[in-house]
Amino acid sequence: MGSLPRILPITVIDSTGPVAVEAHHHQHDTAGLGPRSLGQPAPCSLYVADTAIDEQAIAHEMQFHRAMRPEQSRADAARALVVRELLRREVQRLGLTRPQPAASHETDEEACIQQLIEQVLQDRVPSQEDCRRYFEQNRQRFRGPDRIRVRHILLAAAADDVAGRLKARTRAEQFIAQLQAQPHLFADLAARHSQCPSSSEGGELGWLQRGQTTPEFDRQVFRLRIGLAGFPVESRWGYHVVMVDDQQAGQALGFEQVHTQIREYLELQVRQRDLQHFLFELRERYPVQGLDEIEAQAD
Repeated sequence: MGSLPRILPITVIDSTGPVAVEAHHHQHDTAGLGPRSLGQPAPCSLYVADTAIDEQAIAHEMQFHRAMRPEQSRADAARALVVRELLRREVQRLGLTRPQPAASHETDEEACIQQLIEQVLQDRVPSQEDCRRYFEQNRQRFRGPDRIRVRHILLAAAADDVAGRLKARTRAEQFIAQLQAQPHLFADLAARHSQCPSSSEGGELGWLQRGQTTPEFDRQVFRLRIGLAGFPVESRWGYHVVMVDDQQAGQALGFEQVHTQIREYLELQVRQRDLQHFLFELRERYPVQGLDEIEAQAD
């Protein structure tokens, strides 16, 4: 089996969020992490069996778990440290040693944890019947991309030019009013006023799929109906007068077209489930104290 990703998303039991188990080295001896306040040991409320994980270790780990709120970052860091300690203890119990050859950037501990996980997550390739069953139950998910055929007139203005953007929007609204009465003038207005290379082709952008234009333009035009948009569409480039000429819903894909995608997805699901079950067993073997309280503070 090939080597696992350096970051493996897993879920600790009693937690609904993903936990990132980074493969970077963790020292439980915090003597090298810097001076302690007033010469006192860092406070500790988190334990895996008889191993303490103090607040200094959690604070150091938080840099790898960015979140909108520090409480969430602290909870994510605490979970990752708990998982790492559970795996380290199991490696020690089983007497695993560093496999050879091993990646040069890995520590002995990382390599042994990798070996442990590989032993737990035996390859289980979903059967053809499993894949077919999933396909039949989720046909609506397997479609080609939606497409729209679009023309536009770009009235350019820099993102930080407030006066210029106001002027561009006003002109766009004027063109929309004119085109509502005389839609046949679209190509002429595009040729004379659009500041996009498509002006030479009457503003024609052709068939577009999601993701082919800037995100803010993409989000808006795929919500439009066929015909002239009744409002200017704003983007980082300025304001656009938009005409949707046609729309096509994504075509349904056949099983053979998505078989590989389904097989990989189901295999990942099995691996995640097996790993969660394994962590549950480890928590039974090595009791964890204090994690529930830290997670409650994040909620």
